[in-house]
Formats: sequence, structure tokens, C-alpha cells
Amino acid sequence: MTLEQAKVGQTFTVLHVRGEGALRRRLLDLGILPGTAIEITGAAPLGDPIELTLRGYTLTLRRADGALVEVTPGQRRDRLW
Repeated sequence: MTLEQAKVGQTFTVLHVRGEGALRRRLLDLGILPGTAIEITGAAPLGDPIELTLRGYTLTLRRADGALVEVTPGQRRDRLW
């Protein structure tokens, strides 16, 4: 499953960030790393972008970018890097 398919109110754990180049690097720099817990806290009226809470901050992400983030339902403790 990917963040693109996520619904508001759900919590996930990041498994893998796909893609390559600048977009993948940007997602990783934003803290979307394997093992990170992410909660979907909101979405724009038409569903794009989505609002996420992770690592103590709120982030807005386009659903197309969310398609690169593989997740599993539920929450694990954030890994320390």
C-alpha cells in the first residue's frame, strides 16, 4: 500500500521510499524514512494534497508524491537515525 491510497485518520509505518533523484531525496529529507510512523490528519477538499503528521511536525504532500511511499497500516516506534 502507498500513502496515495491513505484515508484521513489512518496511521501507517513507512516501509520503503521508491523513486530516484531529487524527488526521492526530498522525501527522505522531509523525514519520510523507513520505520517512521505517519498519521494522515487531513486532505484538501478534492483530496489532494494530503496533510501528514510525523516526527512531531505537520507536512503537506501531493498524492502523486505519496505514491512513492510504501507503508503498512499501524504504528511502530520511530527509529533513531
